[in-house]
Amino acid sequence: MAPLIAELRFRFQWFLFLGVFLKNCKRLEKIADTVTRSESKNSALSRLNGFLSIFDKEDEVLVIISADPDALASALAVKRLLRYRVQNVTIGYPNEIRRMNNLEMVKRLKIPIERLHTLKVNDYSKRILLDSQPVHLPCFEKIEFDVVIDHHPVTSDWDAKFIDIRPNYGATSSIMVEYLRAACIKPSVSLATALFYGIKVDTQNFEKSALLADGISFRYLFDIANLNLVRKFELTDMRRSELKYFKTALNDLKVRKGKAFVHVGRVWSPDILVIIADFLNHVDQFSWVIVSGVHGERLVVILRCDGYRKNAGNFAVRTFGKFGVAGGHREAARAELPLKSLDMADNTEFTTQTLIKLATRYEK
Repeated sequence: MAPLIAELRFRFQWFLFLGVFLKNCKRLEKIADTVTRSESKNSALSRLNGFLSIFDKEDEVLVIISADPDALASALAVKRLLRYRVQNVTIGYPNEIRRMNNLEMVKRLKIPIERLHTLKVNDYSKRILLDSQPVHLPCFEKIEFDVVIDHHPVTSDWDAKFIDIRPNYGATSSIMVEYLRAACIKPSVSLATALFYGIKVDTQNFEKSALLADGISFRYLFDIANLNLVRKFELTDMRRSELKYFKTALNDLKVRKGKAFVHVGRVWSPDILVIIADFLNHVDQFSWVIVSGVHGERLVVILRCDGYRKNAGNFAVRTFGKFGVAGGHREAARAELPLKSLDMADNTEFTTQTLIKLATRYEK
């Protein structure tokens, strides 16, 4: 009887060991297969080690971003992670930074960035793409990346040695906070402020879809970041020269059945139309705000509403879709219409009255 019990105990222990072994083998295989290839459920430490294994001490690293708060913050985080592991890290960006919030962030935090066209990309031994994917911009498609880290939906027809894409995350900055914490690196006030603002912007103060992971990273940064500086970034959204558009908007504003309309004329950037529309959306008794302006050869129309029993996106498509590109969300939408598609009789100047006529032509 005793030998039988001993045999059963041995077999039980063996099967238990085999189960643990196979589970660990599966986990190791998963880490090897996915932590450097696609979205992964592996630990932050596994991802960090996979990322760091790409680099050598002699590497000159180029970090490429389409400059916005999330991308800028993520680039700073990578620069910190690689500070003592490579020769040098340069941050390059192809787009012109126009938004005052972003310019204020770069200036206040003294973020060292350079225009991509001034850099010799092939002179760098390693190249990293953050908060984007190679197919997102034509200039990215020409570059062979060693690392891609992003939170946007996964695209195809490209590859890299290390890939960490998490479409469910609200911001790439949240991913980078996990990397820093896995590396036992406490971010400086400057870096924490950038990452905090990056998460805040990309999640729209958590009004957009985000994970608990975003909230954990945000809360971690809350005690380190300079919140007064973040507030300064948020408030600095226009140039002094753009105040004239507000004067035009307030002088020409027309209200019809709770809808506020205004055409502000030719603008140097459509961003000012968004700022004016958001400002007017704060006004009592305006159920809709419709602001337009001419940029280049296009009429740009910005729409705002409360999204309750209203749908700005559907309204934009129904009203302006036949003339150009239109769409958006329930509470916010946009349309861009080539001026020639409007068929303006006798080259009549576009005015607020023209906007009202165009936007209400389907009303009964």
